[in-house]
Amino acid sequence: MSAEATNPDARPELRRRGRARLDLRRLGRAALLGPTARDRLPDAISHVAEAHRAHHPDADLSVLRRAYMLAETSHRGQTRKSGEPYITHPLAVTLILAELGAETTTLTASLLHDTVEDTEVTLDQVRAEFGDEVCFIVDGVTKVEKIDYGAAAEPETFRKMLVATGNDVRVMSIKLADRLHNMRTLGVMRPEKQERIAKVTRDVLIPLAERLGVQALKTELEDLVFAILHPEEYERTRALIAAHAGENDPLPAIADSVRTVLREAGIAAEVLVRPRHFVSIHRITLKRGELRGSDFGRLLVLVGENADCYGVLGELHTCFTPIVSEFKDFIAVPKFNLYQSLHTAVATPDGDIAEVIVRTRQMHRVAEAGVVALGNPYAITPGTPGAPGAPGTPATPAAAPAGATTSTAGSGSLGDPDEERVDPTRPGWLSRLLDWQQSAIDPDTFWRSLRAELAQDREITVFRADGGTLGLPAGATCIDAAYAQHGEAAHGCIGARVNGRLVSLASVLADGDTVQLLLGTDPAAGPATDWLEHARTPAARIAISGWLQTHPGGAQPADAAPRAPLTVVNLRPGGGNAVADLPDAHVRLAGCCTPVPPDAVAGFVVRGGAVTVHREQCPAVAQMRTLGRTAVAVHWRATADCRVTLTAESFGRPHLLADLTEAIARMRVEVISATVDPPVEGRVRHTYTLHLRDATTLPALMRAMRDVPGVYDVSRA
Repeated sequence: MSAEATNPDARPELRRRGRARLDLRRLGRAALLGPTARDRLPDAISHVAEAHRAHHPDADLSVLRRAYMLAETSHRGQTRKSGEPYITHPLAVTLILAELGAETTTLTASLLHDTVEDTEVTLDQVRAEFGDEVCFIVDGVTKVEKIDYGAAAEPETFRKMLVATGNDVRVMSIKLADRLHNMRTLGVMRPEKQERIAKVTRDVLIPLAERLGVQALKTELEDLVFAILHPEEYERTRALIAAHAGENDPLPAIADSVRTVLREAGIAAEVLVRPRHFVSIHRITLKRGELRGSDFGRLLVLVGENADCYGVLGELHTCFTPIVSEFKDFIAVPKFNLYQSLHTAVATPDGDIAEVIVRTRQMHRVAEAGVVALGNPYAITPGTPGAPGAPGTPATPAAAPAGATTSTAGSGSLGDPDEERVDPTRPGWLSRLLDWQQSAIDPDTFWRSLRAELAQDREITVFRADGGTLGLPAGATCIDAAYAQHGEAAHGCIGARVNGRLVSLASVLADGDTVQLLLGTDPAAGPATDWLEHARTPAARIAISGWLQTHPGGAQPADAAPRAPLTVVNLRPGGGNAVADLPDAHVRLAGCCTPVPPDAVAGFVVRGGAVTVHREQCPAVAQMRTLGRTAVAVHWRATADCRVTLTAESFGRPHLLADLTEAIARMRVEVISATVDPPVEGRVRHTYTLHLRDATTLPALMRAMRDVPGVYDVSRA
């Protein structure tokens, strides 16, 4: 693979404006010259210092100088496969992070990220010289020993990094920058090794960059992987871009029109033409076929305040023709990776269509750099307990042991152990990952589950019946929700209510649904084998697979075999107490709604001259009126007895029918008929037609039936 094919940033069409390409060989020669005066930075790191000061003007650079000196000394004599001095790699990684706005601690750890792995430097030395925070981050990005793990070294290294990321997201920031520089210089590797590294980058690191919101790294990684894994499509896309370069691009003219509109509206804004990267153009080609001239880029409008974003949107939709289907508001509803912007598309009078992104400058910084733009997300406000400099507290955090799995994303302690550390990114996907990885002891299971988890590119939030929330990947089912909420206790889940309606466990959940999970009482109950077909999350799949492996025969409920409905009938004829205003008419109460006093009722003449009585809200009433059936006035007799049909929803268990019948008998109610439907997913439905001596006892009867163990709902038919 040529250097050009593995390094799109070196080509003019992908180079960022205003950023000169650094000569890493020159930096390597500068590194080999050895230490410089202690009162100034070495020339090799001056580029990092310049980029860092652009984002953090007051940063203390002395710690970077010390970190560089340790890295340069420990790596001295080592070279990369390209022949460059090895120190050029940590320098390049640190420069990538500095340009994204990373704070000093991240840059310090970045300079040292390979010292413990590849040199004689130890973690104790790093801790003594730079503190516990830097030590923890360096340990998090250090690979496990291949001699100890063999073929499992790569998945176990990623497991270790992800667990460390649960305590500090800066670990993964360094890993992403590290992989980006390695991908840029992958051309010296054998083709088969290039392909293997590119596939891992595609399946694991690019989704991680997306979830952490680091779009600047994600897009370049996508192009580098595209060039290696799909060289033919890459070359076709490159040819499209080259051909477009010689054509008349409509976007600059549209940008000028937008600037004029916003200037006349009094909105201070910066309007830029933002070229698309290779993979983005390839996706549009697959979607639309032939590309328009404006498809090779988008307009980016940067403003100062959130309100200005909507002001810009109003002007665009007023002065141009909006393409309504392209509008998305990620400011009101941000993506789960912190991304915020307004997306729209407008058509000009000439027929050109331009996609437009509107955001504030702060949103733009976060959109490009993601969690890196947050600086130190765990910094404690000075003067609070646990803050550096607060009386009686250490100035540096205590390092968590490498590989610890007791913490979850967004929590942990880097100061006072009693203070909960709040991660502003709140990555729910990382919390889930940290939970299920503890059950995936086998490296192959972990590696396969990790790729499946990261393949989910969208998240939903569902509400629990107790008021909490669950974060799940899009496409998750009630089975996934059960294991997310109840863990292994979900083996006994027999159903769910979604938005108040009873549904099967295979039902797919939507964003904003309220889910109530119904657990059975049988301790021996377990998941059905077909649950694996509907489980989407690794946590659910690992738990179900584990149970099925330890129970090869699966759950064998005694009443699982299909059988005909059981019906118990009392042949005593039931007499209704409804009276129709039709002489000598036979009156009967409708079985579909079983009206009882004092329900509002309506009567209709049916075949044979009989009058059928329905509740007013019964759907059959509207149908009768539509069919033109003769309506008859109906009233209740003074007597209080009545007949009613009740349905009891319950979890299947032995002696349930006997217990329900006993509860009904205690209320002095006669059973006219009873029907028991075959069990479905462990749930049983009982339908009773009952004769009540007094209609006012109906609410008490329904409460008595609900109190029977295993019954979760009783309703009128």
